[in-house]
Amino acid sequence: MSSASAKCTLCKRKEPFFSRVYSGERLCKGCFTQSIEDKVRGTLVRYKMLSYNDRVAVAVSGGKDSITLLEVLAKMERKYPRATLIAVTVDEGIAGYRDEALEIAEATCKRLRIPHCTVTFKKLYGYTLDEIVERIRQRGNGLTPCAFCGVLRRKAMNTAALEVKADKLATGHTLDDEVQTSLMNLFHGDVAKLASEKPVTDIVHPRLVQKVKPMCEIPERESALYAFAWGFKFQSTPCPYAGEALRNDIRALLNRMEERHAGTKFTVFGSFEKLRPALAGLHQKGEFQLCKLCCEPAAGELCMACQLLKQIE
Repeated sequence: MSSASAKCTLCKRKEPFFSRVYSGERLCKGCFTQSIEDKVRGTLVRYKMLSYNDRVAVAVSGGKDSITLLEVLAKMERKYPRATLIAVTVDEGIAGYRDEALEIAEATCKRLRIPHCTVTFKKLYGYTLDEIVERIRQRGNGLTPCAFCGVLRRKAMNTAALEVKADKLATGHTLDDEVQTSLMNLFHGDVAKLASEKPVTDIVHPRLVQKVKPMCEIPERESALYAFAWGFKFQSTPCPYAGEALRNDIRALLNRMEERHAGTKFTVFGSFEKLRPALAGLHQKGEFQLCKLCCEPAAGELCMACQLLKQIE
């Protein structure tokens, strides 16, 4: 390799820090981090995710993706003084795991001078996730901890966004997350979710805060590397219940494909984006009503969270 080819593809001066196989770029640390910020900015503009005066709740779990999202949005927010960022965190109640993440989220928000709101499963639902897992294992109803946690977390995040009066709820879903979710919905034959789970969700009810995913075109690996490059602290310990999820099998499949065929994840993401308009036309949206137990929006008499909770009571 010549000395010229060993330099950063963009600035042509510094030594490469990272090689993007799918694009052929070799980037120094500065150009790499700038490229991530530019990608997020481009996604925000392309999907018209935010308005200049939005009050944005940023979902911060303490993991690499949410910390990266918060840091990038905090940088951008300085140029838009009418916009407001508020961090929201869900404490599921997982002993020996969630405490570290909560500390990291709190410390990051304090350093960035961003207000921080935390909601807990225990206060919202009467159970911690550990208590829920104990009950579902005793009953053997076939549902995994992730099945419960996914539904309850989504409702908890929406509750937190409502509490802070947010116009939008920004989540740290990466390219990997989006492709995995789309394939899971495809494998389950869930056309409704396949049509609705997209970079910017539809406004379907006044009490369902619109979700945006500014990092949906950032590979998970690059999200982690951005945090590493800046020296941001984040929780790297995996959730103790994550090994029981179907998502892990799909993640492994996609990673093998990406290793053999660079750019696979972007191709799959783009394919689903093209399919969604047709799927939305096939799927007839039902009217929302209020859940009889919690009075939150529901497709039927009970919302999904209350349906699940009834199974363990």
